[in-house]
Formats: sequence, C-alpha cells, structure tokens
Amino acid sequence: MSDFLYIYRMTPAAEKPSPEVMQQRMQKWMKWMNSLSEKGHLKERGHPLEQPGKVVRGSQKTVTDGPFAETKDVVGGFSIIAAKDLAEAAELAKGCPVLEGGGNVEVRQIMHMNV
Repeated sequence: MSDFLYIYRMTPAAEKPSPEVMQQRMQKWMKWMNSLSEKGHLKERGHPLEQPGKVVRGSQKTVTDGPFAETKDVVGGFSIIAAKDLAEAAELAKGCPVLEGGGNVEVRQIMHMNV
C-alpha cells in the first residue's frame, strides 16, 4: 500500500447554503470518510482549510493572495489515503461528495524520502 494525498477543490458558492443543506452535505462527507476508514484506506482525515491565504513565490519572495489553482477554484481541504496504486486511489476518490457540487479531487502519491 502507498500513501496518496487528496486535495479537495471547489468553486465558491454564490450564496451561503441553508443550515439544512450544510447538515446534509456534512452527513455525506462523514458517510464517505467512514466508508474509507472501515475499508482501511483512510490514514488521516485531514482538515478543512480557511479560505484566505498567501503564496510566497520566487527568489524575490513575492507575497500574493492565494492559494488559487485557478481563479475560480478554492482548495477546501485534504486527506491522506492508503491505496495499492494511483488507479485505486483515483477510483476511491469518485465517491467524494465535493464532486456533486462541481468540485474536484486532486490525487497525488506521497513520495517518502529517507533522510
């Protein structure tokens, strides 16, 4: 088994959802996370990330608002998953509730370095 990072990206909603809708979304997330955990794939639930952020770039160490993969996308959080390979990790990501709202899950293998 290898470790993979799920990076959850979403487009910010034009308006804030009702408490009932937020509760339904949270229940879907918990169901999906619990399913991954029960099957031995969830290594770290991760955490949601606050929206404001900064990016430091280049040798000039320029600081700008961000992080934004694209101007319309917001990184919402991350998790660490165990899977046999990238194909399995991507298949597991297909159950992520962020996809229902037009978001996406970036799946990246974690490179372990012996230092």
